[in-house]
Amino acid sequence: MRISGVVALVLMSAPASAQQARPVRPAHTYSIVAVDPASGEIGAAVQSHWFSVGSVVPWAEPGVGAVATQSFVDPSYGPRGLYLMRTGVPAPEALAALLRADPDSQVRQVAMIDAHGRVAAHTGSRNIPAAGYHVGAGYSVQANLMRNDAVWPAMARAFESAEGDLAARMLAALQAAEQAGGDIRGRQSAALVVVSGDPTARPWEKIYDLRVEDSADPLGELARLLRVARAYRAATEGDNYLTVGNVDSALAAYSRAAASLPDSATNGELVYWQAVTLADLGRVQEAVPLFRRAFAQDRSWVELLWRLPRVGLLRADSTTIASIVRQARR
Repeated sequence: MRISGVVALVLMSAPASAQQARPVRPAHTYSIVAVDPASGEIGAAVQSHWFSVGSVVPWAEPGVGAVATQSFVDPSYGPRGLYLMRTGVPAPEALAALLRADPDSQVRQVAMIDAHGRVAAHTGSRNIPAAGYHVGAGYSVQANLMRNDAVWPAMARAFESAEGDLAARMLAALQAAEQAGGDIRGRQSAALVVVSGDPTARPWEKIYDLRVEDSADPLGELARLLRVARAYRAATEGDNYLTVGNVDSALAAYSRAAASLPDSATNGELVYWQAVTLADLGRVQEAVPLFRRAFAQDRSWVELLWRLPRVGLLRADSTTIASIVRQARR
């Protein structure tokens, strides 16, 4: 099917509520959509003085693209935009088609980027000022109901100059927006989603999918959650290495995960499973100090240890487990 046919099919098949969308959700905000040309990662991030902004504004799909739909939100821009990009429609054409079909397009603010880095944005004439956007190479930043018109230029400069992966650079853009004045109403919620650029990845797979629903400091909390997510991602890498028998790489990944956060941030979870892996490999003395850290956080880890052998997660007899518990309690 030609691209024009795909667009027509999407618009004709949209429910009446989407074709005649009404401006009922005032999720005024600032956001970014972006693609990392080095890794291929695709993402969107947002902050707003609106509860649970992550449930309506940011959308992303592996190997496809990302959408930020905000101001007086029509959430259907997210799934419909992703569908069009999935079928090969470039982001600028996809956005233009959806705007043409929207009788309330002038109250919308929307940005779309596809996996190839093609990007477009729209700020309707009836957005509450200060409102505007900046499209750069492989990204777009957009904002409305801002304290001043310095917000989105500050986001662009921060994103372009920041170091690190896509998540870190998008977070830097959000932080710059807040420092430049931010939402005139204040702040309440934030979200960040990053997906792979791999078109064979499953649609529900996310590298990061973080939300702060209601907070006095949503960006501070989002930054904290990103640190925790990085640690758990490293732990998952360890699990994957262990599955294929690469023990040394698994233990290195577990160590990175456990070292990246204080125990209080995870209630002993990361060091506990690192310790279980070591014990399962017969390296009990290396495991004991880690078990001690976990047990100090929550004594329930002791009870759980006794349950693991029966489901094949720990090759240790009762004598060994008792010795571990005794030593780790010292």
